[in-house]
Amino acid sequence: MTKITFMPRARLLICNMSVRKAIQEPDGIFFVTFTCYQWMHLFDIVSGYDLVYKQLDYLKNEGHFITGYVIMPNHLHFLGGFISTGVDINSRIGTMKRFLAYDIVDRLKLAGRVDILNKMSAGVNNTDRKKGKLHQVFEPSFDVKECYTWKFILQKLDYIHYNPCMGKWNLAPSPEDYVHSSAKFYFTGNQGIYPVTHIMELEEIDLTRGKYS
Repeated sequence: MTKITFMPRARLLICNMSVRKAIQEPDGIFFVTFTCYQWMHLFDIVSGYDLVYKQLDYLKNEGHFITGYVIMPNHLHFLGGFISTGVDINSRIGTMKRFLAYDIVDRLKLAGRVDILNKMSAGVNNTDRKKGKLHQVFEPSFDVKECYTWKFILQKLDYIHYNPCMGKWNLAPSPEDYVHSSAKFYFTGNQGIYPVTHIMELEEIDLTRGKYS
């Protein structure tokens, strides 16, 4: 059974697709981040927040658990409990990015945003272009950090929830007021526009099987 254990410090596993560094563990709690190409505000430009929710739904339908998230105008963070499915974490997140990219490109075409499409087309490297890739929608690399301690998990949840209120963003007066986030659930107990599983529930779930123990 996969359990969260109290270790002296979290072991961080960072996945960078450009160097193909693989996550070895088939299941566990992971903090995932990926970013739009050149930090363009693509989620905002195409009103693509629903497209992200669709991809998160696919993860849920496979038996995974979404326990926290924030969709910013140009990047996504989410915390998930991943069960063993026979598909490694790198490949699963790569697939999520690919289908999300297709949807974003379709909306840019419908909106006539040739300027953005041309910019993303110019960003495709020669190797990927030979394989048929037409647009660079996201930065090639993404981060996956495996969470081993409650301290690290809570730190990442705080980072997710306060992201819209920090620095240059100032997207909401308080975390629970930003709708594209799980903050409302964790701060008030009421689900927001996208329901998540409370992180504490994962204590009772065997992620090797995706079932409550």
